[in-house]
Amino acid sequence: MSDDSGLAARRGIETEVYDPAEDSRLLADVASDAVESDDTVLDVGTGSGYVASTVAAETGARVVGSDLNPHACRRTREAGVEAVRADLVAPFRDGAFDAVLFNPPYLPADAAAAREDWMEVALTGGETGREVVEAFLDDVGRVLAPSGYALVLVSTLTGVDEVVEYAGERGFSAAALADESFPFETLTVLKLVR
Repeated sequence: MSDDSGLAARRGIETEVYDPAEDSRLLADVASDAVESDDTVLDVGTGSGYVASTVAAETGARVVGSDLNPHACRRTREAGVEAVRADLVAPFRDGAFDAVLFNPPYLPADAAAAREDWMEVALTGGETGREVVEAFLDDVGRVLAPSGYALVLVSTLTGVDEVVEYAGERGFSAAALADESFPFETLTVLKLVR
């Protein structure tokens, strides 16, 4: 799925799985504080499995990772976490999870370039940067247990207010649990509940 014009080639690296960065660490920290030991948790877009394995180790909860990328599923299994190849939450049953975690691809990009290689898939969220998170918000409520919640990482590059508004239109209330600022963006972890 990759070619010489892809993001990995432009960066001068060859990788097929998103490695943990500041966004991953922020989501893992917040989720580790929020998740209870008896929760069943889904980490959507699990990538390397860092968030999933960190939350499982810190809380003792059952955590399942899911990712469209088969290489990410393999890496997540190597990190000791169950992994399912999935497009967002599509294959999971209704009401299955107490918590759903998501660090979506959120960088705005040309939609035509968004699927050139696995790193493009991991990083770009369409023209506005919100297309993937919006598709997630359209369906995540279905897989949440009645008292369940979603923790979603959002960047100012994507538009936190726009994501909160879209979530609200889908019946969620949102609260910011953590923010971390960098020179080029601020990252926010939103807790979404119905």
